[in-house]
Amino acid sequence: MNTLDEIISLTSELIRFKSMHSNPEAIRACADFIVQWCADNDIRATQIERKGVPSILIMPDENNRARLGLMAHIDVVDAADDMFEPRIENDRLYGRGAGDDKYAAALSLILFRDRLMALRAKGMDQNDMVFGVIITGDEEIGGANGAGYAMTKVQCDYVIALDGGTPERMVLKEKGIINMAVTAHGKAAHGARPWLGQNAIDALIEDYQAIKALFTEDTEDHWHRTVNFGIVRAGESVNQVPETATGHFNIRYTENDDPQAIISAIEAAVSGDVSVERIDPVFASPESEYTERLLRISGAEAVQEHGASDARYLQDNGMAGVVWGAEVFGSIHTSEECVSIPSVGNLHDAIRTLLLEMENEI
Repeated sequence: MNTLDEIISLTSELIRFKSMHSNPEAIRACADFIVQWCADNDIRATQIERKGVPSILIMPDENNRARLGLMAHIDVVDAADDMFEPRIENDRLYGRGAGDDKYAAALSLILFRDRLMALRAKGMDQNDMVFGVIITGDEEIGGANGAGYAMTKVQCDYVIALDGGTPERMVLKEKGIINMAVTAHGKAAHGARPWLGQNAIDALIEDYQAIKALFTEDTEDHWHRTVNFGIVRAGESVNQVPETATGHFNIRYTENDDPQAIISAIEAAVSGDVSVERIDPVFASPESEYTERLLRISGAEAVQEHGASDARYLQDNGMAGVVWGAEVFGSIHTSEECVSIPSVGNLHDAIRTLLLEMENEI
């Protein structure tokens, strides 16, 4: 079995864990499996936990210091049972987590094992490794207790978040996130006499129009703030005028926006009550020699992306980095989630080349 076959085989094993947040025991079981895999391969690994979320640190030394870090996650969004049975078709591995993000965990583990074996053949050990691996368990719900906690426990000069981009597109910038709820108020009445009430849904629609008016920019690259009205909850009976209606909004913003100013503008524009549920910062990597080396080795293009990842926690902890990954054909979170097997190999080879360069500098 060659290296790529091993990565795909290990990815398939990880896919079989139904590691959804509706099934936290499976997230823990998947983390335990990885720790045992490390032990079986004579790799020192530490499992940490915050608020029930496991993370795994595989670092060169007990000080958790490394020149380079590879970061991946094992939690996935909900899926039907059959999506946890991996299958290969036309050079693609299918299954929940195939592209987001279990291939990245498997790639990192196999790469760590192989480089450690090479160093041991030269009389060195894990303390001499130039990179570490951080695998977390809550990226899909914001990462606060996974990467947000784990990155305070490690020190890396540079981190590759293997959770976006493609081998040809390396992400140096990602938008920030604001999730908020707006609750509009009306007056309840019987559905047969709507004139006696005030429908809160009407008020919420008016508030939505007021919010949309704050997001009118529309450039070709869409590198500007956006809003999505994703969830609405109102009413308890079809024959009742709803007294309250709540809308949940997902806002993406760029480095040119002030998130607090966006929130203040919305509060001033709507009549309902605004509740901010989450604010995540923009990810913008500072300049680094490692970025230049990766771009040279891979031939990739430096790009910016509208999505977000655990890379958001790098800047808060003084670490540079990029978001990079295999080709997933826009399939993540869908019923046809997959990853290109050849692109996993290309990604592995590029990172391995960087690691060999770094090892030669020891």
